[in-house]
Amino acid sequence: MKTLKQYECTVIIDGGLQDDAIASAMELVKSTITGKGGVINNVLEVGRRKMAYLIRKSSIGYYAHIEFDAAPTAIAEIERVFRYEDALLRFLIIQLSSPLLEMRKRVEKYSVVLGSTEDQAEPEAGSSAKS
Repeated sequence: MKTLKQYECTVIIDGGLQDDAIASAMELVKSTITGKGGVINNVLEVGRRKMAYLIRKSSIGYYAHIEFDAAPTAIAEIERVFRYEDALLRFLIIQLSSPLLEMRKRVEKYSVVLGSTEDQAEPEAGSSAKS
């Protein structure tokens, strides 16, 4: 019997693609995980964001975060499929260990969710303090 372990995967899809191409790339990511025996627990699609540096001449990326359970042997196969997909600029799959899960529960219990700095309104130009 294969034991499933918890993993999380963050992918960056080329933000310059059309919405339907991004949706099909996300569907490919999900179907690859489930096709290799994984069970998807949570999907968080963050959306388009400006990247810190250019990746394959793209400055905008579509970010998504997927939590799933899978057999450890399936991870290499999932990464192999992701590596050859042109729409995926970057991906990272990590295993969620017990200490990390405990820390995440403590953070969720005691923290307040803050939005991204890109989501907050820019301060007015005339409101800067002068000395």
